[in-house]
This record gives sequence, structure tokens and C-alpha cells, in this order.
Amino acid sequence: MWFTVGLICVVVVAVFLKYVFGSSGPNPFEVDTREPLKPMVLDKKEKNKVLKQGFESRRVPQHLDAIVIGSGAGGLGLAVLLAKVGKKVLVLEQHSRAGGCCHTFSEKGFEFDVGIHYIGDLKETRPLRCILDQLTNGQLQWEPLDDPFDQVVVGPPENRRTYPIYSGRQRFAQELKKRFPGEEKGIDEFMRLIKKCGHGVWMMVMLKLLPFPIAKFLACTGLVNRLSWFFSYGSRSLAEVVNSLTQNKDLRAVLCYIFGTYGNSPKEASFSMHSLLMCHYQGGAWYPKGGANEIAYHMIPIIEKAGGAVLVRAPVNRILLNDRNEAIGVSVLKGQEEVHVHAPFIISDAGIFNTYQQLLPRDMQKMPEIQKQLGMLRHGAGGLSVFLGLSGTKEELGLKAENYWIFSENELDNLVDGFMNGEREKCVKSVPMVFAASPSAKDPTWEQRKPGKSTMCLVTFAPYEWFEEWKDCKVKKRGADYTQLKDSIMHSLLDVVTEVFPKIKDRIEYMDAGTPVTNQHYLAAPRGQFYGADHGATRFTADVCVSIRPQTPVRNLFITGQDLCSCGLAGALAGALICGSAILNRNLFTDVMALMKKPKHERSKKVQ
Repeated sequence: MWFTVGLICVVVVAVFLKYVFGSSGPNPFEVDTREPLKPMVLDKKEKNKVLKQGFESRRVPQHLDAIVIGSGAGGLGLAVLLAKVGKKVLVLEQHSRAGGCCHTFSEKGFEFDVGIHYIGDLKETRPLRCILDQLTNGQLQWEPLDDPFDQVVVGPPENRRTYPIYSGRQRFAQELKKRFPGEEKGIDEFMRLIKKCGHGVWMMVMLKLLPFPIAKFLACTGLVNRLSWFFSYGSRSLAEVVNSLTQNKDLRAVLCYIFGTYGNSPKEASFSMHSLLMCHYQGGAWYPKGGANEIAYHMIPIIEKAGGAVLVRAPVNRILLNDRNEAIGVSVLKGQEEVHVHAPFIISDAGIFNTYQQLLPRDMQKMPEIQKQLGMLRHGAGGLSVFLGLSGTKEELGLKAENYWIFSENELDNLVDGFMNGEREKCVKSVPMVFAASPSAKDPTWEQRKPGKSTMCLVTFAPYEWFEEWKDCKVKKRGADYTQLKDSIMHSLLDVVTEVFPKIKDRIEYMDAGTPVTNQHYLAAPRGQFYGADHGATRFTADVCVSIRPQTPVRNLFITGQDLCSCGLAGALAGALICGSAILNRNLFTDVMALMKKPKHERSKKVQ
């Protein structure tokens, strides 16, 4: 028996090492593709020539290697990876502009970002920075936020406490200890745990890259829990861990504050997922110069150079299958006409629910493997944003390159439960949690582009059910009741924010809100969620991570983006690398690390 066990372990280790270090396919990170910085294009019309190329049959390249459904970071990132090894890729976007949550829109002379508020882990020595540099040929520039980059505001106006969040592991902990004397032990243990769990995320990637039988073996035997703290703490809730470290309710709130970046209350959130985000921002935060649409703007030309295209107003209504139920193409709705486009690989960045429940035939949806995956996941919480256009510069309005997380009380679970499960008419008049930031204050090009103006974005969560009755109505024609509901929420959020930013109160020139049904329309989010599938503790078990892989039960159909890995720009790009690794038959994560280890003179020779 022991011989058999030993033999199995040897085989597992051999396969594991092969998938970590062995690769046979082409490498998109073979050489450093950064180029000297070109002058930044600030003219909106010029940028729209790249971002708003409408779908027409004549614009579809011939002899495609792959079709990507959706132009979010996971879709565009995957398309660039394939383009860098000579693949001809077509990206199809149902919206009128490319970028997914990275797109921007303009109203009344103001420009607003939709989903990119700040990104962490972007020091030049970090893998995420290397990946973004390579996916944009070094043309995407980043501006660091102020330090502190986050301010956590707790309590009502008459008893408000503000806790600054500083970059740097040591500084973050030191500042907390100053604010919470006597809590040093709990703070140190929190820092130790998030480091262990955050650094253990590599095992989640490996479970998705290893052959399914090996990954399943590691999960079923519990070996992953011994090899990675990410999984040993993945199913434990954030509240459970934090509450065991301190009885101080304000400190609990501060340690949990960033739950809003993935959408779960502390009692539902995975401690490992939370650790991943805390580690992500440990080194500080950055914002893309020129706005979020710079991300797509610099990716698309790389796709086009390889013979591909990124086309918008191209709603994919179904995935085409052959007689053997293999994916062979997609159907695009052009008015009332269906246009069929074929390719050997179909990759969906539309989210797992859209992919399985909307784009596949009903008989395929019933496949046991698909039903198992759907049964493991839930829809994320609906997101709601308020966009403010302001007259005045950031100096005049007291706006800085930082974010405010405002909570009406320090018991965050009670706060979230009361709002998300309460009566709609009552709850919308008193929103207890809001993220507030000024994109214009973060962007050094803003004053040149929009002199004398500023913007703010306010974000919270709201149940999809509050707005579901208007889901089939046309945008901006949803009726007086819908408008009244939006107005109630906007003014509730405004009351909270003007207490913190009093100078904006009389300077508002434009105000509107995007509700969960707005997200459903523009982002094709099934229930108006920002972050795709729910990021609760049940998602970050080994069994779920093994089951949700880039390969789907439908041959030649793959999944990329947030639902494959985790939320946000970094999570979506991780999904792209996982999917790219499966398609190209190599570990792209080790390829990134290998590129970073090349001598500096060799890496920089293309950017001289």
C-alpha cells in the first residue's frame, strides 16, 4: 500500500513540476515589448476611432484563430496575449465602446470612469506592472495616489472618527497602532495572516492549470490546505477571523473596510479573498493617467497589428455548435439579422452566468458539469454609482487623490444586512455606506482636458430586486417612479458626502445615477453586479477553484476574466493569463517572472 501511495505522490509531484516549469507552446512574454513613450492622445474623437469601431461584416478579419466575447480587461488581455504570438483574434463588444468596466462616458462636458477607481501593486518591480506594461507595450502610464490613499470614516456626523490608510506594510501597521493603543498584538497577527493567505494565492492558479485529475486529487486529499494558507483560510469568514483578534469595534471596521471592493459583508466574505486585496494595496495605489479608457486604447492596436479587430455594437446572442456539440463560432445580431462568425477557439469574457445560461442552447445548459459549476456560484451584489459633475478645480473644492470609505456605524455586518434586506422606500432615504472619490483629482491630465471642472463618483450596493421591474424598459425612458427612486438614493448619498466635502454642495452642475439595471444594460451584468459571481467564502474552497477552470464542458469554449479568478482589473487579468496558459499550453505566470528576471539592459533595450 505504501508503495502505491508513494508512486502516486511521485506522479503528482512530477506533473505538478511540469506545469509549473515546463511549457511547450509559444510565449507572449518571450521579449520585452515596451516601446518609447508616445505623446498621450487627449482628443476624444481620436481615441474613439480606436474604441468605437462598430461591427460590420466587412470589418471581420478572415481566417480567425479565436473569437473573444466581451471587451473587459479579461477579454482584451487574453486577446493581446494571443496576438503577441501571432494569433488573429476578433473581440466582440455589445456596448457602443470597448473596455467593459474600464470604459468612460461623457455627459454635459464631464467625463466619468465606470469601474476603475484605483489599482494596487503597481511598483515597477511587481508582476502586475510587468503584465500591464507588456499588454500595452509600455504606453499605459500610472499616477500614484496621495498617501494616505484611503480614509475610513466611521460613525454619524456628530461622532465621526476618521482613520487614514497608509501605504507600506510597516507604515500601515504603525498608524493603526497609534490609533488603537493596546491592540498591537491583534494588529500584528492580522498582518501576519493576510501576508500568509495573500501569498498563498499561487495554489489557486495551479489548481486551474493542472490536469483535472491531479488538481482534484490535491483538493480531495486536503493537500492544498497544507500547501497554501489561501485555502486553509479560504472558507473562513472575514468576520470570524477579525473578531477573534480584537474586541474593538472601530478596529474591526477598519480591518474589514475594503470589503466594498468585492461586495460581501464581513460575515460572508472569505478571509483569504480579503487578504488578497489587502496585500494588493499594501504598497500603495495608482490611477491611469488620462482615465480608465487608456487601458483599452493601448491594448487594441496590438490586437489589430496581428490582424485581429475589436468591434463594438456587436451583441453575441448565441455560441454556434457543430454536430458534435463543439464550439465553432458565434452569432452576432446586426439589427434583425444574424451574422455568423467562425473560429477554432471561442473565449467568453461575458461571465459564467451569461456564457452558460444565455449563450448556449437549453439542452447544453442541462449538462451535469455545467449545472455543477452554476450550483457552486451565486450572483454578486448589485452595484449603484452616482456621478457628480462639479464647477471648480480640485483645490477650490477640497478634493484630493484619495478615497473615502464612509460608514454610518462600526458594526458593518448589521449595517449591510439592514440596508440590503430592508424595505426599499425606507432604505433609499438613508444609505449607510458609500465609497467616495474624485477621478479628476487623481488624473494629472484632467486640468488640461477639462479646465475649471471636477468630478466625483459615489459607489454603494443595492439589491437588484429594487429595480427589477424596470429591467426591460429603454434607458432614460423608465418612467417617473424609477426617476423618483433614483433621486431618493442620489440625495441620500449626497447628504452623506457633503458632510465630508462641504465645498461641493453648491457646485454641482450634473448628477445622475447608474443602478443595477443600468449595469445590466451597459455591462451585460445579469443582476447588475460590478464584480461578477459572488466573492463569498464558499467560492474560495479548493473544490470550487478546481471546478471553475478556463476549459468549459463544451469543447473549444473557454472562459476568461473575473469569474475565472477574482474581481477587479488584477483579477480579470489573472483570469486572462490562466486562460491563455490553457490555450497556449504553457504557464504564463512563470513566463512573466522569467521576463522580470532578465538582466536590466536586456529588458530595457527596446525602450531606449
